[in-house]
Amino acid sequence: MSCGAASLSITLWMAAMGPGPVGTPALSGQLAITAPLSVAHEPLFAGTVGQADGLKKVVEGFRTMAPADASELLPMTDFDEFSRKIAALSALDENGRLALVNRGATDDLKCILHGISQDPPVKLKDVSEAKMPKARDWALRDMVYLLNDNVEVITSPPQPAA
Repeated sequence: MSCGAASLSITLWMAAMGPGPVGTPALSGQLAITAPLSVAHEPLFAGTVGQADGLKKVVEGFRTMAPADASELLPMTDFDEFSRKIAALSALDENGRLALVNRGATDDLKCILHGISQDPPVKLKDVSEAKMPKARDWALRDMVYLLNDNVEVITSPPQPAA
């Protein structure tokens, strides 16, 4: 079942449950809905956060070294190594998703990590194919946002499934 379908079915199930009778405890006969435990402290996810944060700093450096108002497109130092690290981050995100799936996680983080694992190669292609400084700067800016999102989805306090 897709993540969207699972969320919809949970929402419909919760709506069908309705409120309990007046004067009864809120959880009488119902399952308690609690926020999932944070995974940010686990080595795989902490490593992913560290990688994404480090790569974000590299991208910010690229933007500083080759501003959008430059007259020509300058080469980016160690771009091949950066590309390998982006691919490794994508793999870490997908490994995080698989770890969550294997433990039966019911929150949206596994779906979000899957989406985030697919985005960096696309953004990297945008950076490498940019023909003008302004276009590269926009692509780099998008990469910064993506890497920041990668950190925030793991470190944000978990929420119960919708």
